[in-house]
Amino acid sequence: MTGLRLDLGPLKEPLGFIKVLEWIFSIFAFATCGGYSGQTSIKVSCQDTKNETLEAAFGYPFRLNTVVFKELDSKKCNNTWTPTHLVGDFSSSAQFFVTFAVFAFLYCMAVLVLYVGYLHLYRGTGKLPMIDFVITMVVTLLWLISTSAWAKALTDIKISTGSEIMSDILFCHMPPNSCLFGAVSSMGSLNVSVVRMAGALPSPVPLRHWAGLP
Repeated sequence: MTGLRLDLGPLKEPLGFIKVLEWIFSIFAFATCGGYSGQTSIKVSCQDTKNETLEAAFGYPFRLNTVVFKELDSKKCNNTWTPTHLVGDFSSSAQFFVTFAVFAFLYCMAVLVLYVGYLHLYRGTGKLPMIDFVITMVVTLLWLISTSAWAKALTDIKISTGSEIMSDILFCHMPPNSCLFGAVSSMGSLNVSVVRMAGALPSPVPLRHWAGLP
């Protein structure tokens, strides 16, 4: 009565189907955020140099304050360029988001094993559905918090790597020096990570089974 009984039926029901979706979305979430790398660039000009491109590469975990623009040759611009960092440390939000996405992936995988292999135990006791329901509620709350924190951090990252960066560069405010914003890598995959996690908030489906409803 307690052994493995393979039954794919729950995957066709909301109980299992929603967990499959959450499992897939969590993979996309930590893969798109944790695997991201990009760069931003500016073009600097002075009396002896025109449109020299300086780049700064950044990526997960987005400690932008440790990222330095490529150095300008000391022989150019009368040695007025100084080491320049990007602004902001968004590692806490990014790491919380990725860590929770990995946890959600493992949790959904474990629950799917329970549904598919041990559904007779799940429905044969009042404890497992209730435990599943409580954990799902906690996951839902953390899912919402981590996604909100990461969405806010992503907005700030876009600001810190966009055209606004020139206002914090001393070189650009020293005549006759001038700066133009170059380009920044697309952050479409990071937008996807937020949308997928926000669109896959766990559903408390187990409560219906715990209450004996169909």
